[in-house]
Amino acid sequence: MLKQIYFWLAISWSGLILISCLIQSSDIPQISIPNLDKVIHSFFHFVFTSLWFLFFQKHLNSTTIPKPLSISFGFSCLFGIGIELLQALLTSTRSADVFDVLANITGATLAVITIILLNKSGRISKI
Repeated sequence: MLKQIYFWLAISWSGLILISCLIQSSDIPQISIPNLDKVIHSFFHFVFTSLWFLFFQKHLNSTTIPKPLSISFGFSCLFGIGIELLQALLTSTRSADVFDVLANITGATLAVITIILLNKSGRISKI
């Protein structure tokens, strides 16, 4: 049951990211805070990596974190790159940005570090 909850949370979050990154930029409210979009990208992929980690940990019945963590980190990086490519190919008001990819990887890396620290403190096994 918990595996299904994690799956649907991860799928829903992935869909939110996909929609948010592919809507026309003219439909997005303009806020003039420098690099706010990079912070949002990092946040999106922090949560993305964390949710997919929880799912893969349950799906693989893993008592250790390296395999589900590696899979979720790789998936986050590929998903972020894929979205940037889709922006270049499918939208007229958005474009691919290597700095968005770096922000995505930063968010995924922060999730990995957080999960490792939580695991060392013994909190991951309680999830």
